[in-house]
Amino acid sequence: MSRSAPPFAPFEWMIAWRYLRARRAEGGVSVMTWISLIGVALAVFALIATLSVRAGFRAEFVDTILGANAHVTIYAQPQYSETGGTDRSITEYAAMAGRIAAVPGVTHAAPLIKGQVMASANSYSSGVEVFGIEAADLEGLPRIASPDQSFGDIADFGNGVAIGSGVARELGLAIGDQIKLISPEGVKTAFGTSPRVSSYPVTYIFTAGRYDIDRTRLYMPFAEAQSYFNREGRADEIEVMVTDPERADVMVPALLDAAEAEGGPVALAWTWRDASGSFLRALDMEDNVMFVILSVLVLIASMNIVSGLIMLVKNKGRDIGILRTMGLSEGSVLRVFFICGASTGIIGTIAGVVLGCLFAIYIDPIFSVVNFVSGGGVWDPSIRGIYELPAKLQLGDVLSAVSLSLFLSFVVTIFPARRAARMNPVEALRYE
Repeated sequence: MSRSAPPFAPFEWMIAWRYLRARRAEGGVSVMTWISLIGVALAVFALIATLSVRAGFRAEFVDTILGANAHVTIYAQPQYSETGGTDRSITEYAAMAGRIAAVPGVTHAAPLIKGQVMASANSYSSGVEVFGIEAADLEGLPRIASPDQSFGDIADFGNGVAIGSGVARELGLAIGDQIKLISPEGVKTAFGTSPRVSSYPVTYIFTAGRYDIDRTRLYMPFAEAQSYFNREGRADEIEVMVTDPERADVMVPALLDAAEAEGGPVALAWTWRDASGSFLRALDMEDNVMFVILSVLVLIASMNIVSGLIMLVKNKGRDIGILRTMGLSEGSVLRVFFICGASTGIIGTIAGVVLGCLFAIYIDPIFSVVNFVSGGGVWDPSIRGIYELPAKLQLGDVLSAVSLSLFLSFVVTIFPARRAARMNPVEALRYE
């Protein structure tokens, strides 16, 4: 009693290997095999590279948001005066900030003064957004206190102002230079409100990593900002930083309860997700769309495997007939050609993963070369918000690309392999 061979027996791998490396003159399709392999590799590479760049862009964007902005901002509900004006300033800001800082999960709560003014220096002018903040609270902002690049000493903040590198570049400022601030809402006189003009020395220049922050932001000592914007004894808002920014929305009720305790004003909250949520949702939607589009690219590359296998089955019809007459089962023939197609997909996938990972790891020198060849200006920070093209290699993205490529490679291989297995040996040898 004969015993059937187990699935994927050594002789099946041997036959498949002989077919894969056979030249066209020998009835093989090595050229098509190489085309299929390169196509799968490039498709997987494109998928991993795109996903890593999108993940890096999102991570860098979120990091610059969380490193230079409040995770949660607490406002007072607007109060309407008899003349119809609105006032949303906070008078008991120190007590409110203390209560909020005591909430579990809050790292610090800082009162802020905010306003927009015209800045001028060296015959240049530019609009800037002024943040009035205490020196200790400014040092609690990672992207400002410990930026990628800075000039001056943040410890001298109390003696002047801190500006973004974009503001310094626009106005031609350096450490020690004077910057003139012009506010339309200045001193109130009998003849109306006259603009307020004040000059301050620049003591600190930072590069937060976000173009819009570096280009427009100026930090001023809190007491000086109160005086400059006529906010004596008041603050505009409370800036709150938390240990886990991803749970900022969950902490809002506790923060509002703390703000309104002990007779505090009715408070409103604005989280970093509220400020940038639409952009982040757009990034997520773009990620999904890009994955679908590049998945089609992987599918097209996998179809080359089908073309190659169909040609291989046609060229090896005589061999299939001989093998079947020698006792090879339909299952063995199917597995032989399945191994041929699956091996191409596996090798192509491995090559694509290696290329994609190398691209993500060495994206900076690669992008520098591209920028040099194109003559510069490929990446415009004024449009994209950050200064360089980031990439973040994530295990989930790599596994998604590998799973998709192998799944498609295995599935498309089944159909020509079944055709070979069901070939009638008599018909295959009739005209030989």
